[in-house]
Amino acid sequence: MSDSLNQLAQRLKDFAQARDWGQFHSPKNLASALIVEAGELLEHFQWLTEDQSRQLDADKKEAVALEMADVLLYLIQMSNELGVDLVDAARRKVVLNEQKYPVEQARGSSKKYDAH
Repeated sequence: MSDSLNQLAQRLKDFAQARDWGQFHSPKNLASALIVEAGELLEHFQWLTEDQSRQLDADKKEAVALEMADVLLYLIQMSNELGVDLVDAARRKVVLNEQKYPVEQARGSSKKYDAH
């Protein structure tokens, strides 16, 4: 992972260790917590129009940013537990998506396209 993600991962490890929370941080529990946080993120956009979701006021944007941070933190904690390099995994996934959704097939379309 990048240095900044590694530093954040270490800080999360230290935070959990100081509180003896590692015992609760199984991949299953972390995945469950991640979904809860993703739901809390979604709540901020419920009932907004597409345009409204792009034009959040400062307070709403800060609340959204903190929910996004919760999602990221749980992903990092899962990566710690499973020994997954998130940045490497994301890079590999982008390559797979580029192959699965070639520009000439997918440009301007939200339809799911599968080359297979």
